[in-house]
Amino acid sequence: MKKLLLTSALVLWTGTSAMAATVGEPAPVFTATDIQGVEHTLTDFRGQTVILEWNNPECPYVVKHYDSGNMQSLQAEATETGAVWISINSAAEGKQGHMTAEIANEKMSDLGFNGSAYILDESGEIGQMYHAKTTPHMYVIDGEGTLVYAGAIDSDPSFKQDGIATATNYVKSAWEAVAAGEEVEVSSTQPYGCSVKY
Repeated sequence: MKKLLLTSALVLWTGTSAMAATVGEPAPVFTATDIQGVEHTLTDFRGQTVILEWNNPECPYVVKHYDSGNMQSLQAEATETGAVWISINSAAEGKQGHMTAEIANEKMSDLGFNGSAYILDESGEIGQMYHAKTTPHMYVIDGEGTLVYAGAIDSDPSFKQDGIATATNYVKSAWEAVAAGEEVEVSSTQPYGCSVKY
């Protein structure tokens, strides 16, 4: 994929308002149809770990993780362990990152997307439900439907690929803790990336 120019400032969400999605509480339930035409409801995945990734393929921070192959590798590793990986694009029509299902299918195929489903949330309803602020903004939900992690994908808030290898991957640590029946050590971090284009 061709490198994209940095067009959006880094966003670190530090808001303190009440959030619909709260770590330690049941994750907000949504139903949506993915770009393959398959309908998904969060409760369909009870008993499985669910990872939500807010995505905008034009965001340099998303490009960092896809051009390096890091995101696709994480998706494959998670789904191979039985987890469900759902990527959500909440860009509104006319905004950066907005795509039709046809274009999204082509782009995800070109990128080697290894997730379970890619959902276009152009109304922003799911994103607002989770208070998703950045791309990527990541969430991990355990098999009982409880939100156990929300925040950044890792500890390196730059758009450069060379920091990935040494960064702490919070998402991977969270799903591995859930799989081992352990408490998630770091359950909330500040998300970084481009603002979600509602």
